[in-house]
Amino acid sequence: MNGPSHLIVAPILIPLVAAAFMLLYDERQRRLKLGIGLLSCALQLLVAVALIIQAKDANGTGNAVSLYLLGDWPSPFGIVLVLDRLAAVMLLMASLVALPALIYAGAVWHRNGQHFAPLFQFLLMGVNGAFLTGDLFNLFVFFEVMLAASYGLLLHGSGRARVGSGLHYIAVNLMAAMLFLLGAALVYGVTGTLNMADLATRVPRLSDADRPLIHTAAVMLSGAFLIKAAIWPLCFWLPNAYGAAAPPVAAVFAILTKVGAYTVIRFGLLVFGPDAGASAGFGADILAVGGLATIAFGMFGVLAAQDLSRMTGNMVLVSSGTVLAVVGLAMEYDNPEMLSGALYYMLASTLAIAALFLLAEPIGRKEGGIAGLLAVTAEAYGGDPEDFDEQEEDAGPAIPGATTLLGISFVLCTLVVAGLPPLAGFVGKLTMLASAVHFASGMPALWGHWALVVLLIVSGLATLIAMARWGIQSLWANDEEPHLPAMEIGGILVLVAAILLLTIKAEPAMRYLENTAEALTQNAVYIGKVMTTAPVGADQP
Repeated sequence: MNGPSHLIVAPILIPLVAAAFMLLYDERQRRLKLGIGLLSCALQLLVAVALIIQAKDANGTGNAVSLYLLGDWPSPFGIVLVLDRLAAVMLLMASLVALPALIYAGAVWHRNGQHFAPLFQFLLMGVNGAFLTGDLFNLFVFFEVMLAASYGLLLHGSGRARVGSGLHYIAVNLMAAMLFLLGAALVYGVTGTLNMADLATRVPRLSDADRPLIHTAAVMLSGAFLIKAAIWPLCFWLPNAYGAAAPPVAAVFAILTKVGAYTVIRFGLLVFGPDAGASAGFGADILAVGGLATIAFGMFGVLAAQDLSRMTGNMVLVSSGTVLAVVGLAMEYDNPEMLSGALYYMLASTLAIAALFLLAEPIGRKEGGIAGLLAVTAEAYGGDPEDFDEQEEDAGPAIPGATTLLGISFVLCTLVVAGLPPLAGFVGKLTMLASAVHFASGMPALWGHWALVVLLIVSGLATLIAMARWGIQSLWANDEEPHLPAMEIGGILVLVAAILLLTIKAEPAMRYLENTAEALTQNAVYIGKVMTTAPVGADQP
């Protein structure tokens, strides 16, 4: 295997090695651990950019699928990592969120509990592995690594509110893990394989007696995926859990719902795509309805929320529901243009949502003064207010003009999640709206497309109303200048810069995602590459 192909395993190895090194040091050396973590996240970002380029074909279009055969065993017998355009985009999104979140945590939060830094890296290892793996069993393994780390991170900082939400989160995700394991076992029992590309070739050939069994297995697996993606009515746990988490943890958790959405896209369009015979499009209508219901539920949650963290948690539901609804419609109707708009919106909204989770804490310091905030924080999440004071003083110099920086960042993120011009959220929503209207024009029976159009517009308006109301109360009606350490605003500004770059480079980004969506609806290249790649030294077929 040539040199550049080894980059495929790097997003898994880098956080694994970093976490292993961190465990060699005790908790008194948190600054060293933070430095190792920042280096790890920076390397992951560089590798993700390199993999984005590698996932192009020679002409810059199409889908150049690359494989890494662990143990040098061929598919479908061995463990295989698969890089295509979708996996590369998801890796880039994860690294773009992780680095700013860890920078923000470097001000205070990495010192408010045990083993924050290694848990953060293990979480990234699980996320990256889930994006790269080519078989269901190892997808389950990486899911469990990701979830185990997320349990510790959600409880980071302790306190009654966080522990209560954390236990609920753990119970829900243990149920999801059980469904995943049962579904994977049933898939193997029916088809004799867990390799997703191999599974896509066997599902069309199943007998009529076995087809209900594979559909039952798909329902179980989808239950696990959709709990993680927070589809309605499996989403009630998310606003409380994400709202209770520490700000940098909530920011990186914005990726976790997209792991669920990614698995739905990968498994749904690959195994139950147009070439799946009698199983083609299985569950697509339910997925579309669930996604639309999730948008509506999240929209009302945004309007009802009184604090920014909970409001942002409901925005996660709107973002996730948008992607799931479009995937369901894409499975039922071949519309890659709408899918590319959903992928672009998912990338932009995830960055903006992560930034809003980080903004909630420093903006909240304007409400009643820093002393009041610290007292409330200590009561809800545990700790002594004096300890918070010491940590704030030790977090580095405060930035002048904090309200201006926070206000500009808040407005820009609001424009993205609401889908208003001129930022990236508008480009993604406009692409979805134009494609849905063009596809369903003159066909009232395509109610799903029209419902999506209405909900995209109404949810954007609801988000704008709720965010404007909260912003006026928290930013304009309070003249107090909050204490804003450099590392906190640094993490926020990195995310804002990523959003602006995505907006400026909207044309090449959309072109890349259009090719990604086209490849997802035509899986012959993916399946052929996975099934025909020979081990090192073997003769290629």
